Amino acid sequence: MSDRLSDLEQRLEDRTAVIAVMGLGYVGLPMAMAFAEAGYTVIGLERSGERAAQLMSGRSYVDDISDEQVAAALRSGRFTAVTDPRELGRADCISIAVPTPLSKTRDPDLSFIMACVEELRRHLRTGQLIVLTSTTYPGTTHDLYLPVLESSGLRVGEDFCLAFAPERIDPGNETYGFRNVPKIVGGETERCTQLATRMFAGVVDRVVPVSSSQAAEMVKLLENTFRMINIGLANEIAIICDRLGLDSWEIIEAAATKPYGFMKFTPGPGLGGHCIPVDPKYLAWKLRSIDYTPRFIELASEINGAMPQWVVARCARSLNRDRRPVNGSRILVVGAAYKAGIADLRESPALDIMALLLKDGAELSYHDPLVPSIQVGDLKLESAPLSEEAVAEADLVLIATDHKTVDYELIVTHARRILDTRNATSAWRDADNVERL
Repeated sequence: MSDRLSDLEQRLEDRTAVIAVMGLGYVGLPMAMAFAEAGYTVIGLERSGERAAQLMSGRSYVDDISDEQVAAALRSGRFTAVTDPRELGRADCISIAVPTPLSKTRDPDLSFIMACVEELRRHLRTGQLIVLTSTTYPGTTHDLYLPVLESSGLRVGEDFCLAFAPERIDPGNETYGFRNVPKIVGGETERCTQLATRMFAGVVDRVVPVSSSQAAEMVKLLENTFRMINIGLANEIAIICDRLGLDSWEIIEAAATKPYGFMKFTPGPGLGGHCIPVDPKYLAWKLRSIDYTPRFIELASEINGAMPQWVVARCARSLNRDRRPVNGSRILVVGAAYKAGIADLRESPALDIMALLLKDGAELSYHDPLVPSIQVGDLKLESAPLSEEAVAEADLVLIATDHKTVDYELIVTHARRILDTRNATSAWRDADNVERL
């Protein structure tokens, strides 16, 4: 083993190791800030020059990271945002945190991360630790990334180390952040796992080593597949309760009082964000390649994927009570982000619902306190103020995202009809103008 690699654990221990993070988005920027705040020197590599410049001026574009955090990291001299990949050569540890979306054919799109790995190969040197965090299917690190890196002539576990440590970022979560969520780590060799564990031990409360990079990749997919399947069950329960004339929210809240054997999941207008709608499809794709049909995953995906259409059907049914068609009706959508408390539009079901309503001829407006404008197909919309007049003029108010800062009492008081997909109006359960999913 190289002397430089042997020394890396000590440099991680005394925090003289230089950490590089490739991709400063919802995952990468919190990671970079955590290492800088822990006393490490951090190089943030961001391909967008505009984003890098924004960070270097002390301004954040990520909901969970404040301007003050970025400014403090800059003042300390421990953080720099760059666009030149040659800066990777002076880093001791490099973490890749770039998107891994699905292609148009719903297959894994690893182009962003493969571009990073190719760039790393060009700058790889003895004594470096490479840690991948971007979600992917089991075997990707070993079968795809490792051969590219070893084509440099360096050998894993001897000249450099390689590990997978899945991200566990939950945007907008005020209870669990980067530090207090345990970090899963799986290396290509035992030494790789040890070094990656040492790296994260300086910034998280608990590190959980697993046997391999494949195991770490599978952990991440299990977590989000578990959530996706249980959300699918909650959505189907909502549909069943609607058919039976029952209140699904009442049923779920009552079931949640059981102190064992039940975990509360709630229905909604569809899945949003990068992880839950996408990650299970990575696992399903891998399983199909080994001739296994993941029936639970595919069924839950089908149910969740159909929720925007079901919400639109519920809108039509609500409008029918006033003898109005969707075509020509004024519908005010409250919330565009995929979840409460953030401005993230990735995979937001609200956008799918709006596109369907527009196709049916609805006159749409929307209000989101965190999202000033959106693009729905060819139409650009600006967030409208939430006023008594705007609410009263709408034929239907559709609550698609339950931001806490929205005045729901104003909506309930002045709206003709409300379809609440998030149970945001639970305090007005008996209001005649409120329907819930």
